Formats: sequence, structure tokens, C-alpha cells
Amino acid sequence: MPDEATERKRPLLTLNTDGERHPLENSLAVAAITIGLIALVLGFIPATHFFGALAGVIGLPLALFSQMISATTGERWLNVIGMIASFVGAAFALRHGGFSL
Repeated sequence: MPDEATERKRPLLTLNTDGERHPLENSLAVAAITIGLIALVLGFIPATHFFGALAGVIGLPLALFSQMISATTGERWLNVIGMIASFVGAAFALRHGGFSL
């Protein structure tokens, strides 16, 4: 019984599954998936091909770096999803005109 009383409850939705805090890694993982999803959405719209390509070019290296320094499985999941979204968004943006204005 005493073990249950002293054990802290952790939130159901957390990236810190190891019990430690990782503010830099968490921030990079969230930024990677956010920029990746932005690249994906903008890449599908032909009129926003420049911004989709730009977001993809920024998001992919960011997600790769974030994957390299990630500490938990939750961060790695977000990084991989951000990588794939950035790559696919950049590919669609390049198909629609890429960096041409």
C-alpha cells in the first residue's frame, strides 16, 4: 500500500515516458511535426507551392536533428511523422512549381 500512495500519477498524454524532463527534445519534436504538417498542407495546394517547399526544406532537417537527439519513444514517433510529412509536402510543392514565384 505505501508504494501506491507515494507513486505520482503521470498524465496520460506525455512525451516524458522515462520520468525525466526533456524540454529541448520535446520542443523540437513538436516543432518538427508542426512544420511537417504545415508543409504537407501547403504542398497540396498549388497556389502555395513556394511556402510548402520552404516549410519542407526547413522541416526535414529539423526533424532529422530532433530524431538524433531524442530521448523517448514518444518524441521519436513525432519526429518520424514530421519527417514523412515534410518530405511528402516538399515533394508535392516541388511538383506544383517549387521555389518559383
